[in-house]
Amino acid sequence: MKKFLMATAMGTMAATGAIAAEHEGPVKIGIILGFTGPIESITPGMSDAAQLAISEVNEAGGILDGRMLEAVTADSTCVDAAAATAAAERLVTSDGVAGIMGADCSGVTGAILANVAVPNGMVMISPSATSPGLSTAEDNGQFFRTAPSDARQGEVLANILSDRGVESVAVTYTNNDYGKGLSDSFIASFEEAGGSVTLNSAHEDGKGDYSAEVGALASAGGDVLVVLGYADQGGLGMIRSALDSGAFDTFMMGDGMYATALLDTIGDAMNGSFGAVPWSEGEGTEAFAANAEAAGFDPATSYTRESYDAAALLALAMQAAGSTDPNEYKDSILEVANAPGEQILPGEMEKAIQILSEGGDIDYVGATNVELIGPGEAAGTYLEYTVTDGAFEQQQIR
Repeated sequence: MKKFLMATAMGTMAATGAIAAEHEGPVKIGIILGFTGPIESITPGMSDAAQLAISEVNEAGGILDGRMLEAVTADSTCVDAAAATAAAERLVTSDGVAGIMGADCSGVTGAILANVAVPNGMVMISPSATSPGLSTAEDNGQFFRTAPSDARQGEVLANILSDRGVESVAVTYTNNDYGKGLSDSFIASFEEAGGSVTLNSAHEDGKGDYSAEVGALASAGGDVLVVLGYADQGGLGMIRSALDSGAFDTFMMGDGMYATALLDTIGDAMNGSFGAVPWSEGEGTEAFAANAEAAGFDPATSYTRESYDAAALLALAMQAAGSTDPNEYKDSILEVANAPGEQILPGEMEKAIQILSEGGDIDYVGATNVELIGPGEAAGTYLEYTVTDGAFEQQQIR
């Protein structure tokens, strides 16, 4: 199948000078992430990870007989859909990218998908947009993600509480697609397991005072405050206000709260709190960690592994299809991501490209044990952690 696709693409290139010219020069990969906004503390690691994959492809000789990859970055802001759409439009129309690694937060990702990717026939692979609503978005087969849906995360969070014997919680979520989707998923799972939610309340990012929101949650009660927000914005504000007022002293946190900046800001008062974040373990994860450390960035921050895999899948799908045209390589993403084929770990780009150039099959394991299911999203596993001595302490993989 892949050999046939490559042969077809090469024949098309020979047929027209315009297409042949398009297959010369660097292949631009867009990286659109929240370099400003509520997750800006974790974005540098995500960008570094994507660029690590790109550099490894280039060190392996590039794709499609020597074409180098070139990263082009843009700011999604994470929260401003209009700004994110404009930034993505520039990537496609001005910069001429062949694929997009991103976006990050669910709301801006949905906006880019609907307003830029689908109208322009562009492929997107998000490392961190987890809203369940994206599973059914109209995408023409052009949208993928290497992080699991929050439909799964909600179940995991509910199971953690049940295993810890927590029966009653209050919930606060950031007032956007991500927060609402995760809150709905979590509450459905927690109540189905017999748990009680005293109050489910949205919070806005960017406020200086969250005392009113915390007061309402405190009045409702609950053994734990579940915080489904961002570590650089409202989630941080809610926790700080709850601690200052004595309303709550233990918090369960969703994936958007997993950031060392949160612990650096609040300190030991976070001890005993817990949560979950998409995670993986195994040979691929270990290989990525070693390569990331050698490249000078922390492999253990949120969504670094998923970002590396998203960028790698774009390049390998292009090689498998023999084309940088998103409409031609989009169908190859599931092929290179899943069995059958030779397993590919981080740092093995040269091996993968060689196999694909010879018409063979690969099973890209990557940093997250990649397995894409359903509409092109990750099956995924999660790390349960507890904050101990001011640091995240790993408990188990779920």
